[in-house]
Amino acid sequence: QVQLVESGGGLVQAGGSLRLSCALSGRTFSSYAVGWFRQAPGKEREFVLAASWSGGRANYADSVKGRFTISRDNAKNTVYLQMDSLKPEDTAVYYCAVALSNFPARDWSGYDYWGQGTQVTVSS
Repeated sequence: QVQLVESGGGLVQAGGSLRLSCALSGRTFSSYAVGWFRQAPGKEREFVLAASWSGGRANYADSVKGRFTISRDNAKNTVYLQMDSLKPEDTAVYYCAVALSNFPARDWSGYDYWGQGTQVTVSS
């Protein structure tokens, strides 16, 4: 059974940083794409970024380009979302997801497994 568990959310001031973790059990990340999405209250789920390491591809939302990066630790089967220069508009619940197709899609429908989400709040 595949499970994704996010952690690392919290409250941070504008301009600060947070690192979110997404731990995968039941499979390894090596053959799959991983995406991060977010959803603010009253808004639709929004693509943040995604990567396929075996495919050598990555996609970033324009709103986070240059501020957010994705990385992974194979030994821990964990993917990280490093968020720098945070803005109040980054406030949302952040979700990680796995795409068995290994394609780093921008659309949430391209993903097969989802974590439960972790809250990120950026104060001004």
